[in-house]
Amino acid sequence: MVPATAEALTDRLYERVRDVIPEAEWVIHAPLVARIHELKKERNAVILAHNYQTPEIFHGVADIVGDSLALAREGARVEADVIVLAGVHFMAETAKILSPEKTVLIPDLRAGCSLADSITGADIRELRKRYPGVPVVTYVNTSADVKAESDICCTSSNAVEVVESLGVDRVICLPDQYLAKWVATQTDVDIIWWDGACEVHERFTGEEIRRYRENFPGAVILAHPECPPDVLEEADYVGSTAGMTNWVRERQPKQVVMITECSMSDNLAAENPEVDFVRPCNLCPHMKRITLERIVHALETMQYPVEVAPDVAARARVAVERMLAVGRGSGG
Repeated sequence: MVPATAEALTDRLYERVRDVIPEAEWVIHAPLVARIHELKKERNAVILAHNYQTPEIFHGVADIVGDSLALAREGARVEADVIVLAGVHFMAETAKILSPEKTVLIPDLRAGCSLADSITGADIRELRKRYPGVPVVTYVNTSADVKAESDICCTSSNAVEVVESLGVDRVICLPDQYLAKWVATQTDVDIIWWDGACEVHERFTGEEIRRYRENFPGAVILAHPECPPDVLEEADYVGSTAGMTNWVRERQPKQVVMITECSMSDNLAAENPEVDFVRPCNLCPHMKRITLERIVHALETMQYPVEVAPDVAARARVAVERMLAVGRGSGG
């Protein structure tokens, strides 16, 4: 039974998501949402949620939401004793690197990332031997160990800007081969890439996108740069999750196809009720390990704390802070 004050809270929150979560489902979510808000106060905790989290998390319990760049920035600024990262493990590591004094929890240790798993710190050391003197730009979708071996990090929001900020003719850009290939089309810098890929985005194909265009001729197609080149060639707009979010908010298209993880469409639909979202649904199995139940467990038991070895954290922090400095210098 949800107390009256908590019921008022969950009723208010449901107004945000009633277009994407049936009332019968919200009845199940509401007690968990109320409990999480209670626990956040008890623990002096904040919840950072990635755009790929489900709407009941994204709109119901999160304090800060966004793409990996937004979470990296805001995670370093929050005043709280505890950060719960509703995302995947590398994001929790990044939060810990930038806020070593805080307790950072990941609600499920299995919430990994196929892209992060595609490369190790040892791989970067070998690349440096093969390409001496060439700087390494590493996507934030990587482990702390990999960040520690890098010169600077980037996200899909600022990858081109970061590459060009180095003022060199050649850059190693890893681990996502598709993001690197897309960056190569946006700059004159010679890009060396790694063969990693996101298991969600690499499943999309150009043929699939053409079918969406045939079936929904008026729809605008937005694609994430982690998708293969033939997908990006078919898209009307290519950008990060933040870029796509802003595009929809500002343009308010009648119909849109989001070529990315499908919970993002649900979260945007809740904010943009006039936009019709066609949902090609590739789910991230790792993101979906984070649930309301797991967040409750994390806050009740303080599980699972994320730790990064001090020497690794110190070197990784340099790469992340260099990325954030590029963003500050450009105003975004």
